Amino acid sequence: MRIDKFMNAVNIVKRRSIAQDMIKNEVVYLNGKPAKASKEVKVGDVITLKYLKGEKSYQVLQIPTLKNIPKARMEEYVKIL
Repeated sequence: MRIDKFMNAVNIVKRRSIAQDMIKNEVVYLNGKPAKASKEVKVGDVITLKYLKGEKSYQVLQIPTLKNIPKARMEEYVKIL
């Protein structure tokens, strides 16, 4: 699954367009390298969001099969590091 779709599906961001803007502005890193929107996410990958005041990292535990998952089930798909 593409990283922009994944971030939207597991509720890291509210909209896919927001994820694409963050990727374009090099806020999103996949395994320590700046991500591109078309980059595929695999189980075990680490997604890092670098904000002005710190950063958040997520480890991919599972790839969703649905377009969106409930926010309550987010822990099944990503682990906050």
